[in-house]
Amino acid sequence: MLRVGDIAQGRTSASWRRERGDPSLSDVHRSIPVASSSSWRRFLGFLGPGYLVAVGYMDPGNWATSLAGGSKFGYALLFVALLSNVMAIILQHLCARLAVATGRDLAQACRDAYPKPVGYVLWALAELAIVATDIAEVIGTAIGLNLLFGIPLEIGVVITALDVFLILYLQRLGFRWIEAFIMTLLGVIAVCFLVQIVMADPVWGDVLKGFAPTVQIVSNPDMLYLALGIIGATVMPHNLYLHSGIVQTRAYGDSLPEKREALKFATIDSTVALMFALTINASILILAAAAFHGTEHEGIEELEKAHTLLSPILGYAIAPALFGIALLCCGLNSTVTATMAGQIVMEGFLNIRLAPWLRRLITRAIAIVPAGAVAILYGESGTAKLLILSQVILGLQLPFAVVPLVRLTAQSAKMGALRTPRWLTAIAVLVAAIIITLNIKVVGDLLIG
Repeated sequence: MLRVGDIAQGRTSASWRRERGDPSLSDVHRSIPVASSSSWRRFLGFLGPGYLVAVGYMDPGNWATSLAGGSKFGYALLFVALLSNVMAIILQHLCARLAVATGRDLAQACRDAYPKPVGYVLWALAELAIVATDIAEVIGTAIGLNLLFGIPLEIGVVITALDVFLILYLQRLGFRWIEAFIMTLLGVIAVCFLVQIVMADPVWGDVLKGFAPTVQIVSNPDMLYLALGIIGATVMPHNLYLHSGIVQTRAYGDSLPEKREALKFATIDSTVALMFALTINASILILAAAAFHGTEHEGIEELEKAHTLLSPILGYAIAPALFGIALLCCGLNSTVTATMAGQIVMEGFLNIRLAPWLRRLITRAIAIVPAGAVAILYGESGTAKLLILSQVILGLQLPFAVVPLVRLTAQSAKMGALRTPRWLTAIAVLVAAIIITLNIKVVGDLLIG
């Protein structure tokens, strides 16, 4: 395993690959050196993992929930996007705290802390969340290919299996290249939405009002269903496992002051990235609200229909192309981060290592079956409903990742001096309680309905 001592001897992740082949993520822990000349340069060394986590805000499933929410309810669900962002910042900080304090990711920490049967249940639920995420990526990427190149959905679903070669290529280049790839695509997505928002010209006063809470979110079952989907698409369960693993790629040292600094920089990195992602996440909803709410197309949730209607509604021929480009970038980004999360979950819970391409093929094969079947049998409307359902599944699975995270980071025996302060633990418990309460309400509404 590549450690700080290896770096001191001049061994890099590239030389490690030459000697041992493609490493697992745990093999590249502490492989990225952090400059010691100044605090600013040290912070730049920590920059990156937060943006991989932020991809969860722009996953294709998030597009479906935000599109449906904005077109049906206007700007009202912007409050849920903001609430989700606050939850994400808190929980991702706890992930970084766990990783820095213990040197373990969330999956490994759960394996250490719980009996094997409990660990297997948590692993199975984490895998379910990753499959749900992958279903959204399959459908989103297939739709993107259809919108830009006219490739039928059924064929696009099959083509998505080829992304394994992208994963393999990036992992061979090294972890910094993965981060650069993700950040570049995030920049493309941001530009696409910035241009579209300018075209849509929303009423900014109404946009600001949308960030205020309303009782209707809880009292209206349809709105609550979409709200849970937005939370599930934002605070994605696999992101908690992902962040607690990739933050350890930095060679931050083992002393308490070095760990405190690493935690500070990792928190700044993830917070800034998530605030950036909030603007993208909110932009999807704002665009849908400005373009479709209050029109004959109110309630639209199919990405294909939204793409087709943007040009006549906004009056710009380039609008649909920007929409398709951003969607395809989202699918590619999510592909990379979901694969890495899958590696962390399998290695952490089961101590089983699979080559990244094999892990990707297994997960993608499981996801392609339902996505392909729905695309063939039900077309656009079916894939839209499956996208939203996949995000609700993520929301329902979220407590099984959040509760162990909050519990483990509050324990002095495991965390030592970096144990979560009581006030922050109390806030995290409140976050978990909100998620669990929303889950109970949604399940009850679905059973009654």
